[in-house]
Amino acid sequence: MCGIIGYVGKSEATPILMDGLKRLEYRGYDSAGIAVAGPEGVTIERVEGKLAGLERLLAEKPVHGTTGIGHTRWATHGRPTETNAHPHRSGDIIIVHNGIIENYIELKKFLVGEGFEFTSETDTEVICHLIAYHCRKGDTTFRALARVREELHGSYALVVMNAREQGVLYFAKRGSPLVAGGGEKENLVASDIPALLPYTRDMIFLEDGDYGLIRENGIELYGADGKRIERKPQRIPWNALMAERGGYKHFMQKEIFEQPTVMLDVLAGRIQKDRGAITLEELDFLFDGSKLVFDRVSIIACGTSYHAGLVGKYLIESLARVPASVDLASEFRYREPLIDDRTLIIPISQSGETADTLAAQVMAREHGAKVVAICNVVGSSISRAANASIYTHAGPEIGVASTKAFTAQLAALYLLALYLAEKKGMADRKTMAARIDELLTLPRLMKNVLNCADHIREIAEEISDATHVLFIGRGANYPVALEGALKLKEISYMHAEGFAAGELKHGPIALIDHGVPVVAVAPRDAMRQKVLSNIEEVRARGAAVISVMTEGDAELAERSKYTIEIPEASWCITPILTALPMQLLAYYVADHKGTDVDQPRNLAKSVTVE
Repeated sequence: MCGIIGYVGKSEATPILMDGLKRLEYRGYDSAGIAVAGPEGVTIERVEGKLAGLERLLAEKPVHGTTGIGHTRWATHGRPTETNAHPHRSGDIIIVHNGIIENYIELKKFLVGEGFEFTSETDTEVICHLIAYHCRKGDTTFRALARVREELHGSYALVVMNAREQGVLYFAKRGSPLVAGGGEKENLVASDIPALLPYTRDMIFLEDGDYGLIRENGIELYGADGKRIERKPQRIPWNALMAERGGYKHFMQKEIFEQPTVMLDVLAGRIQKDRGAITLEELDFLFDGSKLVFDRVSIIACGTSYHAGLVGKYLIESLARVPASVDLASEFRYREPLIDDRTLIIPISQSGETADTLAAQVMAREHGAKVVAICNVVGSSISRAANASIYTHAGPEIGVASTKAFTAQLAALYLLALYLAEKKGMADRKTMAARIDELLTLPRLMKNVLNCADHIREIAEEISDATHVLFIGRGANYPVALEGALKLKEISYMHAEGFAAGELKHGPIALIDHGVPVVAVAPRDAMRQKVLSNIEEVRARGAAVISVMTEGDAELAERSKYTIEIPEASWCITPILTALPMQLLAYYVADHKGTDVDQPRNLAKSVTVE
């Protein structure tokens, strides 16, 4: 979950490390630190709290050198303190680490017996002592790292510095993301693409088991078997400016308003309007003629991506008539799921590095299942482990609370459902043409919703003092209610819950009291009348109803304290449109309350540990 970076080159390392850590701070912000090798040896500076504290420290005590490593932490083992902050040191060995070492207690006992003293509560300190132990036994740093890879159980991305070796850094990866790249007379390694974008757009994505070293003049890469390998860099279609706020107050706000443009990118090249067809040639392996090579679909995801998967179930079953299930990836592996070679697994992940989703995907592949990933990051672990991927092309998402990635995932799932329906002969040309025409209007419809932002801000300020907020919906908009509640919880710290509206009378209605805000996701579709009845139930008990509804729905407006309108649209795309008010409502409540919108407490962007 943490962010790590290493730099070797001709330039001063400190500003490059700090710039990289700023771009990685979404991965964790409990503490931060750097280690830089300069003329007078290695200097380590660490602070508890966010990166701004480290910036202030370095302004007072500049650190010079052209080789260095940096870390921004999301605490797993040990409290968020300066003592537990990275980098950690053992003699000449200094390291930064992202991941979890599962056998650290066993290794710690061994190392204490060998005379090593521990100063932190972290599992990471075990790693630097273990490398130092092997170096003490006569191994080079490279050989010691190779040995330690086999002795560690769990997940890790490591960057290692030896204070006695100028101009070289070592790295290793298993289960946690790591990418390398560079330019003329400088090379870098980091947890994620944005940290490297100012220096290169050609990047090498490391595979599990990879390890190696970087110098200013090159990258040496070795596979799990210890043999030297050459891996072709991948060109990243982003630039550094795409990760900047662009004049918005927060990244989350910018990313909400980017969504119409993102939708154009999701659809680009995937629609043949003249043929009334969806182009997903990478998925042609799923068909033998017009027959599917699978009998059922199993979607696995976490958090916001799980909510997208729930909408995907409605789309796939209704349009393609294929049985579909949705599982939380963190539970999937532990319930002995029924998987075989007639199962299609669809893992969904913005980062492509979500540990639970990746582990579930790997297990499914071992059972013979076919895997089509929905992912935003080209070359990520989940995309590499899949048979094929549908990339969402949403660009870097920096705000911890996912927004544009969610609607891009919904669009990708809709494209997939339409593709399956067309190939199976479940949708004729006229039907496909109508659905494609509507898809092409989606960016404009999204802009119409976002134009209501000021109105939504007023509603948000009215409910910002509420003790708790309930969200209800039915059909494909039930998952949007779940997502609305999650967004509000994540960034405003208000208690919020989402429910299938029909379940209110089975318990949740006991939470309704006078003035309790209830957000009803109720566009004009087959379920609208049912939701209307549920709204009457909560109104009768004093709820303040906020209806997200199709424009011009006078009957629903009469029964609501506040209304937020979306344009008329089919049920297939209303979840994309209704998601936007959910995001804006949460954003404006959080902004009004003054919480840290982009870096909410206790959360990190990519959950790369189980």
